[in-house]
Amino acid sequence: MVAFVCYFNGAAQTKEAQQLALNIQKLNQMRTMLNQLRNGYQIVSQGYNRIKNISKDDFTLHSNHLNSLLNVSPTVRNYSRVATTIQYQYRLVNECRNSYARFSSKGNFNPNELAYMANVHKRLLDQSFQNLQELTTVLSSGKTRMTDDERLQAIDRIFLEMENKLSFLRSFNSSAATLGKMRRSDKADAQSVEKLYGIKF
Repeated sequence: MVAFVCYFNGAAQTKEAQQLALNIQKLNQMRTMLNQLRNGYQIVSQGYNRIKNISKDDFTLHSNHLNSLLNVSPTVRNYSRVATTIQYQYRLVNECRNSYARFSSKGNFNPNELAYMANVHKRLLDQSFQNLQELTTVLSSGKTRMTDDERLQAIDRIFLEMENKLSFLRSFNSSAATLGKMRRSDKADAQSVEKLYGIKF
């Protein structure tokens, strides 16, 4: 019986020793895992900080670039088509005013025709003022973000639109002037016939 108790105590101690060894082994594995987790966390943390710094630098770079796009360079401001576009606007206003005054004073057009001419002139002037406002925006610092190239392209487009408006106005006024001359000629012919034959038309 004593032998059985000794055997049992010996077996129990062996089992405890094995369990203790197993626990030590698990504890060592957990320490290794914690070290790996700490190292991984440090790597991630350093990487995150690097990315954050890169993003911050990148944002600052982009922000500086975008802010620089708000400024208008002397190259754009002194572009020759800017002055020409403004001259086109001046000519449009003068030619609309002068031609309408001329057409209405000669008596060759009825009120409906004069109203139509005035409406055509008004639409042209309204559109040209819109072009001028757009040109002002393109040339104003702080109004819009554009590269110099984009600003020059916008100026070219506005210039061509104004040039087309002026060409259309001159063509329209020329046609109206020709029609007015024909009507004056017809009136003169009719008056000559009246005088010659005493017939009223």
